[in-house]
Formats: sequence, C-alpha cells, structure tokens
Amino acid sequence: MAVLIPSMGACVSRMTGGERRLAERLEHKLDADYRLWYDVPMGPRNTHPDFCILHPRRGILALERDAQLVQADGPHAGKLAFPWSYGVVFTNITRKQFEAAELHHAIEPHRVLCQDEMLESVDAEDLQSRLWDMFPFMMRGVMSLPQIDRVRWIMFPEVRVQQGALFDDDDEDAALPDIMRVMDLQQEQLARSLGDGHRVIHGVAGSGKTMILGYRAEYLANAFGSSTAATKPILILCFNEPLGVKLHSVMQAKGLGGKVHVRHFHKWCRDQLVAYGQTIPQQSPHMFDDMVDNVIRAVDRKQIPSGQYQAVMIDEGHDFAPEWLKLVTQMVDPTTNSLLVLYDDAQSIYERARSKQFSFKSVGIQAQGRTTILKINYRNTKQILQTASLVAADLLTAEEKDDDGIPLLKPISCGREGEAPIIIRLPTLRDEAFAIADHLVQAHQEGHAWGDMAVLCADWRTRDLLARTLAQRKLPVENRLGNGDFDPTSNKIKVMTMKVSKGLEFPVVALPGVGHMPAAEEDEKEAARVFYVAATRATQRLVMGVGGAGRFGQRLWD
Repeated sequence: MAVLIPSMGACVSRMTGGERRLAERLEHKLDADYRLWYDVPMGPRNTHPDFCILHPRRGILALERDAQLVQADGPHAGKLAFPWSYGVVFTNITRKQFEAAELHHAIEPHRVLCQDEMLESVDAEDLQSRLWDMFPFMMRGVMSLPQIDRVRWIMFPEVRVQQGALFDDDDEDAALPDIMRVMDLQQEQLARSLGDGHRVIHGVAGSGKTMILGYRAEYLANAFGSSTAATKPILILCFNEPLGVKLHSVMQAKGLGGKVHVRHFHKWCRDQLVAYGQTIPQQSPHMFDDMVDNVIRAVDRKQIPSGQYQAVMIDEGHDFAPEWLKLVTQMVDPTTNSLLVLYDDAQSIYERARSKQFSFKSVGIQAQGRTTILKINYRNTKQILQTASLVAADLLTAEEKDDDGIPLLKPISCGREGEAPIIIRLPTLRDEAFAIADHLVQAHQEGHAWGDMAVLCADWRTRDLLARTLAQRKLPVENRLGNGDFDPTSNKIKVMTMKVSKGLEFPVVALPGVGHMPAAEEDEKEAARVFYVAATRATQRLVMGVGGAGRFGQRLWD
C-alpha cells in the first residue's frame, strides 16, 4: 500500500469523484515504496499538480541544477540520474472512447490512464505497468534515500527543516547544501493531514513536534483567506523564553511575523493585562502566579475577551499547569476551533505541571480521537539517545493510556549512527570547564560554528563558571542570565541552564557537572528528567563531565 500525502481522510472533501477514485486505486494498488502527493504545492512557484508519484526505481520530476542528482560523467553527463515524466488521467473516458475520439493526436497514448484502467477490479500489476509506460526510458539502479530526500527538499520547500540562507530559490546559480534535512514521510503526512479542530501530538524528544508546529502555523496563516478569522493572528505559546525567541525568529524568517505571534506564557499573560487595562501584580516571589490568576479572573469577568486568535498552538504543553491550558483553550476563535497541543511527559521538568492529575477533557481540550503518537527520535544519534536513556531508564518506561490521558512514551531511535559521547572525569568543575573549552575549540576547527554549540548546566553557579572560563580562553560566549539574553542568530557559544534549554537543539552540546547530579537535596527522578532533556539537545556530539560523587556520573562512567 502506497503512502498518500495528505492522508485520504484529510483531503477527500476537496477531491472530485474522479480524483477520489484515482487516489484510492493508487494508494491501495501501488506498493509501499511508492510516495504519492495530492494537490500539494510544488517548487518555488507553488504549482499544484493533481497528483505527484515518486518511485525509487522509476523516478520523478526534479530540478537538474542539483549536482548530486545528475550524472557526473559519461554520455549523459549533466542530465538527471533518474528519469522523469508526466501523464494524464481521464476518469470518465475509457480507452476505447479515447481511441475513437482520436485523442492520440493531442497526447501520446502511453501517457494516458483511462477510466476502465483504474477500476477497483483492475490488477495492481496492470495499473503499475500503465504508470511505468509513461516513462520514455526505464531506470537503471535505484534512487538512494538521500537522493529521495533531496528531491523532496527541492519539490516541497515547506518540508525543509532548515531554510533561509541555505537556499535561494531566486538565484539559479546558488549552490545547494550537501545535506538537506527534510521531514520524514510520517512527519510530512501528519503535518499535511492534521485537519480542523483540536489536535494533540504526543511525541518523544527529537520526534519533530516543533517542526510540525512551524509547518502548521505557516499553513494556517495562508489558509483562511478572507474569512473573519483571517483578521485574527495565530498564537504560538511555550513556557521557556529561549524557545519562544527561537520560534519567533523562525516565523520572522518565513515572513509571518505579522500573522503569527510567538510568546512564552508569562509574557503573553502580562501583554493581556496591559492591553486590557488590568492590574499588573507587584514584584514578589508569587508575582508570576498572581499574574496568571489576574488573567484568569479577567477572562471569567469578560474584561479580557476570549476567542482572540484564529488558532492557538502550544509547544512543550507538558510544562503547562492544567489551569493554564484551560485559560489558553478559551482564546481560540470558536468559528475555527483550531488548537494544537504538543506533549511529552518524559520532558515534564516542572513540578506544577505534574503535581495535578487531569484529563484533557477537564481543561477543554477535545483530544478523544484527535491524538497522534510520535515515538521515533530523529534528532539524536543512536549513541546520544542511548546515553540519555541510560540515566533516565526508569523514567522512560512506557505507559498505556487512552487518548484523553497523557501517556509516557519510550523513544525509539531512528538508527542514525554517530560518535560515542565524550566522557570527562576530572577532580574539579574548573578542570572540567577548561577541558570542555578544549573540546569546543576542536569542534570549531573541524568546521562547527560557535553558534552551533551549547554548554548546558544544572545550576546557575556552574553556568557562570563555564561562561567565565570560556571567556578567559577568548571564546565567543553568550551567557543566558535571564529574559532577553538569548539570541539564536548569534555566532556565539550558548551557555545556559539545562532547564531553559528545553525545545532547543544544537549540533554540539557539553554538559558539565553531571558527576554532581543529583544534588544532595534533589530528587533523583527529577534530576533524571532534567538530564534527559539536556542530553537530547545534542544532534551530533555530546561532551559530559562526570567527576564528582553523584550517582549519574558513576552510572555513566561504569
């Protein structure tokens, strides 16, 4: 059975009868290695072919300016390394009628699929043969998975994990990057098939939840046309300020800053109080809790209006207390009812969110039958994920729950290989700091930008020690002390606490002081959650300092 993107349920309402029949035949009669796209914008001009079909042995339409997709030498040098073609489907004309009408003068017969050749009773092999006949010549060899990803990167810009400066669609001479990261097929199908209403995605760390959120925000920003809801912005909320800054920069890069508002939760609460003339609490240890309470009461009294946004998306929803979720759910325009919540209970590191047992239904989220599970970790190499799981093994025991509950998911590695994490065991944190500086210098010499590196620390004392040490070594450092201190675009090593790194990722990550975890007064399971979050921020290289008497260091060293 072929993979149809979007899924049949998500696109059948906009299909003609003939398109629906063809989609059903292609999906059920083609083999699993076929990829099908229905009415998906393609290429920089966003053209909309009815159907696009990709097969690793047959080929597809692609661009010839990608050096990794063309013949390097021989008589066909400079030409595509695989064939491409096109065809026409006549859903209401039989082959006999096609011939009687002499339509072969308009289009070659082998490029045509007729009504009687796509019936449910037609043999799957016969249907595939009709498609193969549309190619002017057959293909030798098989397209590699990297080649298939490059084709998808070129054809469907919106599924690119990295865009912007990597590729200029208006520059015909621009060099394409050697590595093109795109959504995998499950992620792309999910992103294009979410549908309307409330949606919940339970996904493990590194499963692409935030990437899907970005795609969804872009899609919805352009989908409502001239409707009343289109005059309202889309709201993306998260808890950690650095993640909010990162998501904001992504939306700005896409040109969506005016349509998509990105806020961390407490900034959004303060903005609401200011905008609607409500009381802002005085500075105190309970100021943030009081701020949320003031917004909740003002919404209940209708002094702050509900339904302000055409869509609301919550990233890292496991960081939100139940009353926060209930508040934010009311902000969705009822005419669209568009709410997306991304969740992973294994990364829930704030006690307020876990201390209260609740169901999605109790906070107004309609999760029943609208929940998707993502178990595959794509961000981390197999070696990094194994290391993170070694400390968090008890934490990652999967729990089965219905789709109105909050299951705990055990991640499955995508199998990407990489180098083993680097273990540093030295007597003091200061010694670790200098050793980490040496490793970062080496990574830079190997081609990693300073801005691709992060040092994540269990507490602020370790953070400040590392920042001072790196600065002493004349390395460019950005020490995140508080709000406004994180710039995702700066070419500096990011130094921050482990907790505020949630939702971010970096090719190179160093974790000093792991050998001192958990702290004497700290719960081991709580510390394991924090370590798991920090370790899974690394996409390629992980460096850890394990000197000290803490249980985590001993576990990693053994």
